[in-house]
Amino acid sequence: MTNNQSVFPKNFLWGGATAANQLEGGYLEDGRGLSVADALPGGKERFKIVAQPDFNFEIDETKYVYPNHNGIDHYHRYQEDIALFAKMGFKVYRLSIAWSRIFPKGDESTPNEAGLAFYDKIFDECLNYGIEPVVTISHYEMPLHLATEYGGWGNRKLIDFYETYARVVLERYHEKVKYWMTFNEINSALHFPVMSQGLTVKSGANDKQTVYQGLHNQFVASSKATKIAHELNPDLQVGCMIIYATTYAYDSNPINHLKAMDYTQSFNFYCADVQARGEYPHYAKRLWSENNVTLDIQPGDLELLKAHPVDYIGFSYYMSTVVTTDEATLAKSEGNLLSGVSNPFLDASDWGWQIDPVGLRLALNELYSRYNKPLFIVENGLGAYDTLDENNYVADDYRIDYLRSHIVAMGEAIADGVDLMGYTPWGCIDLVSASTGEMSKRYGFIYVDLDDNGNGTGDRYEKKSFNWYKKVIETNGTDLA
Repeated sequence: MTNNQSVFPKNFLWGGATAANQLEGGYLEDGRGLSVADALPGGKERFKIVAQPDFNFEIDETKYVYPNHNGIDHYHRYQEDIALFAKMGFKVYRLSIAWSRIFPKGDESTPNEAGLAFYDKIFDECLNYGIEPVVTISHYEMPLHLATEYGGWGNRKLIDFYETYARVVLERYHEKVKYWMTFNEINSALHFPVMSQGLTVKSGANDKQTVYQGLHNQFVASSKATKIAHELNPDLQVGCMIIYATTYAYDSNPINHLKAMDYTQSFNFYCADVQARGEYPHYAKRLWSENNVTLDIQPGDLELLKAHPVDYIGFSYYMSTVVTTDEATLAKSEGNLLSGVSNPFLDASDWGWQIDPVGLRLALNELYSRYNKPLFIVENGLGAYDTLDENNYVADDYRIDYLRSHIVAMGEAIADGVDLMGYTPWGCIDLVSASTGEMSKRYGFIYVDLDDNGNGTGDRYEKKSFNWYKKVIETNGTDLA
């Protein structure tokens, strides 16, 4: 695609992505309440800690560090950060609203005006630079009170709380924000429901009945939000957001291909099928039976899902996965959150996530052929150890190589006929990792001088990838050198 006419449409939405709980900080300022993310300790062991039977969302600063409490202080430095995004030429900026800034406990009837006013400032700052916000309504940060007092999304009462919250933010911001997503990586509940559903072992994290019921409750809530948005303005674009992991069978053994099909259906497609098609897929009854699930589907639920599907499919893509019926004897892909065995044809990141740009082209074709709705890659990137040199510079060629190969794959998918709306690489500025709770797992085009314990100046420095990505946007993807 270098120096040729761009395959990317003229209105392609180039930008970057973050999440409130990973960069804002100010976790108790201006009336904000605690979220589930505030109770997740930092460090590589965070998922092992929260998977313990006695974990109960208590914050113990004598035992653990909580880097997201301060994040990168975006709450006070948002103007500086958005100016840097504008310098790169962002067309859009994907961010999330912290639910507990708007409803500190989650079950109130009156919102916190200080929280609403903060996002007015964020959106106005973006719009002043011609950057359109892309807003995730709930991104791994449900109010902690809803998890501890109501049991998280396994409780149907959360539908009403979410509807109240969604109505408030949609009514407040619908003239400033055109693009919305209802839940971040909703299918992540099938692997780590502590963040997406607020579930601990005690409240049902290991119980498929609770997790699948939680997903049903989230589907209903998502449709209610979509309905509200379209009533406010039919031109608002509301998407779902899933993790997509292109799935390969380990070999040509038919039983492994069958397992790959099962995994693709149950993980990659299940949530999007409901949210994009408006109905449960044909294989859902098998899934429920195999997992001893009996859903509580109330009158009107299925009609609501059918009447208010999403407008587009947002998804994250970091890696592919390999499945086999013989995982016990094969090497696992260490660090891969989605499990699976190692793919001998792929390299891996510093954290063991296997790098597969061809898998992105496959993902785009698979999703578009299935749903025939616009697609939006709202997360993609390389988590790596970055080191500032004596000139406060990071020569992150490894990140450029990763992004270049994935952008090439995107171009090929567009040439295949896929309707791709945009691309917002993850962690466009360094922030606290969701998977490890560390600052040292860096994704950004902008280096933030903080360590895993929150020590450092917090100063921002442009990495080599900053100007590279700026050039990609300026040339609409034709110059990837």
